[in-house]
Amino acid sequence: MKVDTRKQVTVFGGSGFLGRYVVHALAQRGHRIRVACRRPDLAYHLQIAGRLGQIQAIQANLRHPWSVGRALEGSDHAVNLVGILSESGAQTFSALQTEGAGHVAEAAAKAGIGLVHVSAIGADPNSPSLYARSKAEGEARVLSAVPGAVILRPSLVFGAEDQFFNRFADMARLSPVLPLIGGGQTRFQPVFVNDVARAVAGAVDGEVAGGRIYELGGPEAMSFRALMEEMLRVIERRRRFVSIPVGLAASLAGWLKALPGAPLTPDQVVQLQIDNVVSDAAKAEGRTFEAFGIAPRTLDAVLPTYLVRFRPQGQFTKPQPHDDRPAEDESIA
Repeated sequence: MKVDTRKQVTVFGGSGFLGRYVVHALAQRGHRIRVACRRPDLAYHLQIAGRLGQIQAIQANLRHPWSVGRALEGSDHAVNLVGILSESGAQTFSALQTEGAGHVAEAAAKAGIGLVHVSAIGADPNSPSLYARSKAEGEARVLSAVPGAVILRPSLVFGAEDQFFNRFADMARLSPVLPLIGGGQTRFQPVFVNDVARAVAGAVDGEVAGGRIYELGGPEAMSFRALMEEMLRVIERRRRFVSIPVGLAASLAGWLKALPGAPLTPDQVVQLQIDNVVSDAAKAEGRTFEAFGIAPRTLDAVLPTYLVRFRPQGQFTKPQPHDDRPAEDESIA
């Protein structure tokens, strides 16, 4: 299929973790990018991802439809990456992931342009998780307004700036134990951020059929515990695992949610009980990385490139023989 080039693409949420990689991938393809975000002053670092004048940061807020419409003026395509893992003030799941997604889709429909919407594996209107329900409702609004939109559902996204492996590796530097909610049996299919960005850019260029939901997972489906074990192997540290019953975790989360930057919320406890992997239906129908011609990278190939700083002596830590002994477990009744 012939690839369009040199479009004007507005990227909502382009200043975030995934956004910086999407902006770079689009710039490499020759597009002009308008980064729409609440704080344009926090997006200036993106300008070096392209040529002089190729990337512009502007103010927009998904809670205000007029600002969304203004951000799309003169654009040929829209990309919506906006999403949150926990709520804070007016930044709620409903306001951003449902209503906000609808505002972007309606503005794109009015402008007559294409749309790529990034959701998440696990989006389900019947989910017990408010996060997952808001994602599913956002998808429904997108397809209602722009039937030809491309929706991407990545699993756990990892990369140099992620808030998953970096957070637990930092915890392992100081703590002798790591928590496993419900024993850490929930499965994930971690996907490299740059692979997701390449898929977004491919969707903008029309490399896949519209009106479909694509599920993006890495080559390995692993339990939460296995992810922690892999992280510890990379940073060359041994730690005990403490299994926390789901009920106790939910109670703790109820207290922790009031803290600034809460490390755990009740809704996240719910999410941690649901597998986050590519569905059999998506595999059978080719709605995966296969449709983009992308071979996703493994954890083993990427984690050492940015977690090395958490080793005892950082990059100067002498390589140790691999320790096959299982991590010791404790549990809280």
